[in-house]
Amino acid sequence: MSALTQRPDVATGERYVIPNLRNACRILKLLGRHPEGLKVADLARMLKVPVTTTLRITTTLHLEGFVRKQDGRFKPGPMLIQLGSAALAATEVRVLALPLLQKLTAITDETSHLAVPCDERSLIVAVQDSAHPLRAASRPGFLAELHCSSTGKVFLAFLHQRDIPGILTREPPTRHTSNTMVDLREIQREADLTRERGFSLDNEEFNAGVRCLAAPVFSADGSVVAALGITASTLRFSLDRIPEISTKVRAVATELSQLIGYNGSA
Repeated sequence: MSALTQRPDVATGERYVIPNLRNACRILKLLGRHPEGLKVADLARMLKVPVTTTLRITTTLHLEGFVRKQDGRFKPGPMLIQLGSAALAATEVRVLALPLLQKLTAITDETSHLAVPCDERSLIVAVQDSAHPLRAASRPGFLAELHCSSTGKVFLAFLHQRDIPGILTREPPTRHTSNTMVDLREIQREADLTRERGFSLDNEEFNAGVRCLAAPVFSADGSVVAALGITASTLRFSLDRIPEISTKVRAVATELSQLIGYNGSA
């Protein structure tokens, strides 16, 4: 889209963009998706930015505490934890969800969690552990892939249903277990099923022996702003419990939706 055809607000905003500041933001986003860390050459190649420019940016971020360097690779730094914690604490939906996560854990006896959409991923923002904690349960700050997580499937189904091919092209789905769906048509069918029944299921698709179920949280305008769900061992969360668990998760997700202004008619 040319500057002549852009919306006025977009064109005006782009006029004030600082290219290397934008590149610094893109570097931080990439590091968030690669917890193993990335070398300067990797970052330059992925962003299509000169290595010398990338080195200057990462050096500055390192000095300011936004990244750390380990074994020649850059990783997210301690300053991001501080900023992330402050952002999470100020998130209204998270604050309202905390007592409801406690309720969901109490009525299911399983670990519950809340996620929000973030750059074509699912960001876990709150977790309420059960008496049966799982090492595989994601912690706050974890960015889950959309195709293989229950909260991610909610966002695929309700936010990205028209752009699933594009998302999978930009980031090809990774197969984590023998159950992981990586075929476009299969993922699209799963998104259709999620919208139809009102909840999503991660059936041992990210971790073997772990089953997750999530439901959408709607805002006042009817858009999906979060997903609420549970994580459990398949030994406790058997397939025949899906009707029971889905009813409980959807009921609590509806409570949260109502708290943020959704009346079911948007």
